[in-house]
Amino acid sequence: MTEQKVQSPIADFDWEAFENGETAGAKSREEVMRTYDETLKTAKDNEVVTGIVKNITKREVRVDIGQKSDAIIPISEFRYNPDLQVGDEVEVFIEALEDKNGQLRLSHKKACQTRSWDRVNQALENNEVIKGYVKSRTKGGMIVDVFGIEAFLPGSQIDVRPIRDYDMYVDKTMEFKVVKINQEYKNVVVSHKALIEAELEAQKKEIISKLEKGQVLEGKVKNITSYGVFVDLGGVDGLIHITDLSWGRVSDPHEVVELDQDIKVVIIDFDNEKKRIALGLKQLQPHPWDNLGDDVNVGDHVHGKVVVMTDYGAFVEVQPGVEGLIHVSEMSWSQHLRSAQDFLKVGDEVEAVILTLDRDERKMSLGIKQLKNDPWENIETKYAIGSKHTAKVRNFTNFGVFVEIEEGVDGLIHISDLSWTKKIKHPSEFTSVGSDIEVQVLEIDKENRRLSLGHKQLEDNPWEAFEGKFTIGSIHEGTVVEVMDKGAVIKLEDGVEGFATPKHLVKEDGSQAKLGDVLNFKVIEFNKDSRRIILSHSRIAEDASKAEARAARNAARNANRPRKQAEEEVAAPQIEKTTLGDLGALQALKEQMQKAEKNG
Repeated sequence: MTEQKVQSPIADFDWEAFENGETAGAKSREEVMRTYDETLKTAKDNEVVTGIVKNITKREVRVDIGQKSDAIIPISEFRYNPDLQVGDEVEVFIEALEDKNGQLRLSHKKACQTRSWDRVNQALENNEVIKGYVKSRTKGGMIVDVFGIEAFLPGSQIDVRPIRDYDMYVDKTMEFKVVKINQEYKNVVVSHKALIEAELEAQKKEIISKLEKGQVLEGKVKNITSYGVFVDLGGVDGLIHITDLSWGRVSDPHEVVELDQDIKVVIIDFDNEKKRIALGLKQLQPHPWDNLGDDVNVGDHVHGKVVVMTDYGAFVEVQPGVEGLIHVSEMSWSQHLRSAQDFLKVGDEVEAVILTLDRDERKMSLGIKQLKNDPWENIETKYAIGSKHTAKVRNFTNFGVFVEIEEGVDGLIHISDLSWTKKIKHPSEFTSVGSDIEVQVLEIDKENRRLSLGHKQLEDNPWEAFEGKFTIGSIHEGTVVEVMDKGAVIKLEDGVEGFATPKHLVKEDGSQAKLGDVLNFKVIEFNKDSRRIILSHSRIAEDASKAEARAARNAARNANRPRKQAEEEVAAPQIEKTTLGDLGALQALKEQMQKAEKNG
């Protein structure tokens, strides 16, 4: 017979409450509910918690986080976890403990994103090394998946060496450091180069500590720039400046080396603190000046190529690495200031004469004008005093015109030697720069390589003829061509000019002569040596008035005198100079006397 276990009744069971439908025993319903709520896990909105997978279907995953009900999450949020099973723990993000329908809403995707963002920030704070998957290329770098977040890997942060093929890194898992985070835009920047640099830093210190000036090392060309070449010396980089690549002129480093080329270099200098190493390539070759033969001397003719142009001259390479300077003053016998670019350009093949040679200083000066004869050697014969030539106007000064008869032969025409008759204030009134002008050689200054020239000397001096034409007292028609405070310039016939002061410009009506007036002028002064004529317009009227007054007085006296006495007086020499006005008055007096005789 089977023995049955008899359970004894609960001693404090409340039968009365049971009969009334209350099953909570001695506790109230509120206490029971409070006790039940305390058994639930404490949680709040926008928080990441751990839940248990309760059920999985083709579309949904039911997750329990210890709340009153489970939450349904789309299975698409678990596509990165294809091995998910019932009972697995998963992280979820609480979107709402109770939405408007009273349902619990969870998200596994947002939980991953939140956790990833926290982990990325933690990696930046702790300077951690993390792993990432290179997904694809993008402008300027690569896209890397880090904890499910797309981070940017700049091209300059992939490696310490310049990258020429970005595609080789796609689909690779690499180690990185987080170097920058933009919290506002949720942007993350990572670097693989930072890991390499940290490893190389220790190597650099060891390598640099063993370096010595003059030491010859082997390296690989790492990068080529416009200013030089970077060489990898096995963990540390050095720079060959473009000037240290070759003894000759180098315009592009690619002319000397290639990328990834193995070369030998010499250490010129290095800085322990800044980790900079200056290298040289040309220093491994003998200096070209040391190979310059003893047969090269001053006065020799050499051929070369123009390699550099400056305003003051041209550098010509006469042998590889051996250059000479042709100063602009040695390019032409001309004394005019000009730029070297007016004569030569880079790439020109030239012949020159060695003027100076200093092997110790490794300097050479050259000249090309010496290939032609110096035009001043036979200047007295070719441009003798009195000879006439055609020159070109080069420039002006206030006192004259500088002209060039031929290259290297210059002369000056003084402003006073431009014209016999015209008063010239500035040479630009007479000619223009670049124009041809006929000249006559007046003086030769061979020492200073200057000629004194004249233009007016090509014609006879008209003032010899003017002396008989413009006699004092003669009257001529003239035009006022210039008016100034001190007077006016009067243009007379034959192109000659005279001058009248303001008091000699007063007209008969009392007004002043003005520009453009055409009037009669009396010559009151003539100086052939200084080529000066002083004129007066007012003097004509004044002299006529005086003559009339004098004639009237004489007529009054003669009316009471015998005819013979009057004739003697008329025939008597005049003390004052006869003028046209005087002659007119005498003629009137004669006619009056003849009339009186008839009436007598």
